Amino acid sequence: MKSYVGHIWQKTLAPKNWGNQLNTRSGFFIWVLILLVLKTILAYGWDFDWLHVSDVAQVFLVLINPIGFSMVVLSLTLFIKRRQLYYGAILIVDAVLTLLLYINVVYFREFSDYMSVNTMLGYSTVNQGGKAAGAITWEWHDVLFWADIAIFLILLIARKIKMDRQPVGGWRAFRFFSVGCFIMVFNLMVADIDRPQLLTRQFDREYMVKYLGLGPFTIYDAYNTYETGQVRKSARPEQLAQVQAYVKDHYAAINPTFYGLAKGKNVVVIHLESFQQVSIDRVVNGQPVTPFLNSIYHDKSTIAFDNFFNQVGQGKTSDAENMLETSTFGLPQGSLFSKLGNDQTFQAMPAILDQRAGYSSAVFHGNTGTFWNRSNVYRRMGYQNWISGEYFDVTGKKATSWGLKDKLLFRDSIPYLERLQQPFYVKYLTVTNHTPFDIDKQDQDPNFVTTNSGSKYVDNYWVTNHYLDQALREFFDYLKKSGLYDNTMVVMYGDHYGISNTESRYLAPILGKTDGNWTDLDNANLQRTPLMIHIPGYQDGHIDHTYGGEIDVMPTLEHLLGISTKRYIQLGQDLLSNERSQLVVFRDKDWITPDYASLAGVVWDVRTGQRIDNPTPDQEKLFQKLQSQAMEQLQVSDNLNQKNLLRFYTPKDFKAVNERYYDYSKSATVKRLRDESNSKKSTSLYSKNGHHSTVSDYITDAPELNDARGSTTRVLPRGSDDFSGDD
Repeated sequence: MKSYVGHIWQKTLAPKNWGNQLNTRSGFFIWVLILLVLKTILAYGWDFDWLHVSDVAQVFLVLINPIGFSMVVLSLTLFIKRRQLYYGAILIVDAVLTLLLYINVVYFREFSDYMSVNTMLGYSTVNQGGKAAGAITWEWHDVLFWADIAIFLILLIARKIKMDRQPVGGWRAFRFFSVGCFIMVFNLMVADIDRPQLLTRQFDREYMVKYLGLGPFTIYDAYNTYETGQVRKSARPEQLAQVQAYVKDHYAAINPTFYGLAKGKNVVVIHLESFQQVSIDRVVNGQPVTPFLNSIYHDKSTIAFDNFFNQVGQGKTSDAENMLETSTFGLPQGSLFSKLGNDQTFQAMPAILDQRAGYSSAVFHGNTGTFWNRSNVYRRMGYQNWISGEYFDVTGKKATSWGLKDKLLFRDSIPYLERLQQPFYVKYLTVTNHTPFDIDKQDQDPNFVTTNSGSKYVDNYWVTNHYLDQALREFFDYLKKSGLYDNTMVVMYGDHYGISNTESRYLAPILGKTDGNWTDLDNANLQRTPLMIHIPGYQDGHIDHTYGGEIDVMPTLEHLLGISTKRYIQLGQDLLSNERSQLVVFRDKDWITPDYASLAGVVWDVRTGQRIDNPTPDQEKLFQKLQSQAMEQLQVSDNLNQKNLLRFYTPKDFKAVNERYYDYSKSATVKRLRDESNSKKSTSLYSKNGHHSTVSDYITDAPELNDARGSTTRVLPRGSDDFSGDD
């Protein structure tokens, strides 16, 4: 091995050989390729923080993904016979690939994201509403991205590098091209093994760049952009009329008993990650799993729903967010946030509440802002503030692989929450109760003893449920102590299932069943997640048994806030309306009602739990009608979203959201909130508290609270519903 390496050095890599190599076309090609790959790795490491690689396979992929694509593209110039044309072409291709790399470096420094094709085509989005390009940070090592091209040009002009008259043979050029293709295919194979469904889900740009490289990511994004554009080109304004007709026909009238019940109040929506209804009032080993949530669930100030179902598709958490914010479904495949979010027209909750009732808005989440393309989607939804993981200390044990632990997320959000103008609409995305439901021993309640089911997922699930419950109690205590509680409606919902169907044999005995009599209907019933609407001061709270889903939350909240939904395109129905349908449609075209459920083509009697294999003619007619209604709702949603039909619709008193007005950088956000809360007209908690912070009002027993900031983090660059690697 030593002699072999020595031979390589002497014949190829030693500086004395460089001149001869650069004077041949193939040698010049190899050096251009080497330097381009090194520049890419420089950007990965220095500017992209090594793309947050977390294992040997990812390190390997980061090192090889620039090679295959660069070799394939550069090798095309080897087929050129004219020498001037060859040298000019390879330097132009090198410059274009370097430019692609460099604009992503510059963009990433400002927005912690990678440039999509839509962003490249629309500078206004990059410019963020007037931010000058010259204001973007330059680094001293930027010169290294361009130095090789400049040096090659100087040496060619000075004839220190002689242009080789001898063309590279067609067969040899083809071999270079083939090797590049082989490396790309091998790269894709390893990527697919380490990250299944990488291309179909495409939930995070960083994942795409890490596994495939900037070039393939850009090409794939361009393909998706073209595909989406073709669908949207077919859209016509008259198609919106069909959607409007559907919405009008399915509108559920306002229930005057509840209309305006929370008018003018702050709204805090808490996304309970992977939290299922089965956890509410659950007792294991004589102990309640969620004692605090149980108390809220049964509180006289709470309207709770025990037949509320998640309706997510492949977009999982992002689908849940989309349904709550827009009252439309996610896509049949992939995530709407990721696939369409860059240029989608939304009429979402933050914009509606802002324009109709003067609400400020913010999202709090302890993970990277790029996941599920949230940084772009939230702008288009009209969220004024996006407080992501970049705002918090997520080093050491303060975070799990999914983001900042929930107790710390709530506590560390207070410096931003207290400066929001009231009324505000705020969303918290928790993460600690996420598969594989594993938290540090120091975070576990030593007095809580979980089950011994034989499944670590089932047993750990109750432990992380219990932790989340404690985090919520601490947050409610703060709301009361700070004075926010009385004027705040708190909405808590579970986004999707936590325990998957594959664990049902371990869960069944805990629920009083056996693996042998566990059915698809039992799996469907596990898709229930909590929905609790807590309105301090309201004394007629109850548990509502109506059947509904996530698509119904938006109109329900709007009516509680005294905002009519008639002028908007929303496919859900107010859960409190006396006229609502109780057909709950799942993204896979299944459905469930209080009486029947259609699951994978089999109809079940919900009340008896039995299959209906021989339906009566009347039942058959009813099932066909319900299936038709389910298909129609999904089709209307898909047409609306995939064709972006809302761009043709401007309802009364609603101004289309201009995403250029929203700057989510930490410096801009901190300055904006500080200036607003220091103004004479400020309605923030901070200003009402005599310009004193309320952080000291927040009491948490989080053991990591006073840990010093570290140099490493556990947070992995993946979407909040990435289940890869859990087994």
